Amino acid sequence: METVAMHISNGIINGPVAAAFAVFAVGALAGCLLRARQGLNDRLAPMAGLVAAFIFAVQMLNFPIFTAGVSGHLLGGALAAMLVGPWVGALCVAVVLVVQALVFGDGGVAMLGLNITNMAILGTAVAYGLIALLLRVVPRTAGGLAVTAFVASVLSVLVAAMGFVAQYRLGGTTDLGAGFGALTATMAGSHVLIGIGEGLITATTVVTVAKVRPDLVHALRGRPLTAPAVPVPVTEGAR
Repeated sequence: METVAMHISNGIINGPVAAAFAVFAVGALAGCLLRARQGLNDRLAPMAGLVAAFIFAVQMLNFPIFTAGVSGHLLGGALAAMLVGPWVGALCVAVVLVVQALVFGDGGVAMLGLNITNMAILGTAVAYGLIALLLRVVPRTAGGLAVTAFVASVLSVLVAAMGFVAQYRLGGTTDLGAGFGALTATMAGSHVLIGIGEGLITATTVVTVAKVRPDLVHALRGRPLTAPAVPVPVTEGAR
């Protein structure tokens, strides 16, 4: 029985669709590389290595979804976007996916374009867009940063999962044991739960780093967190 996860295995999607997304992924990563080189410095380079290592570790945890062999796992796009930005973040996730496919056989080599599109490009892009939006409206406190990380994680995981659903609709070749509607509902429901788990991990990690080294959190632009406002009690004599 074939196994399909957020790491899509060979044969799940037909060749033409896989090739089209491979071309798209290469072009998108080339653009990320050009933009990443403009901001790469002595601080960002080692941080990118740490982020990639962390994402590699969390992606090894898989959660079964369908009896037909579908499973899901944590992605790390929101974490990467918050710590090293969207361009370097997408490259970090892509490097992890390439290593997992070539060394560990996790995801088909022929399907790399599909996997990179879903997890490295879509997931990271959606996460960073939400981060940029939310940090404009929520307080720049530890709580506000945690909420931002959590929401970005949940929605980025959901969008990545729906990326696979769309690709399967375009060129799916394997019977997953359910209709397209059931596949969509199951992938959405299960990945919301996975996103909640990822959101908790991302929020905890990012807030911990931000409290100690805010300069290492790209989303904060080097500015420290602000303390939550504490109401000042009014004394009897001040009335």
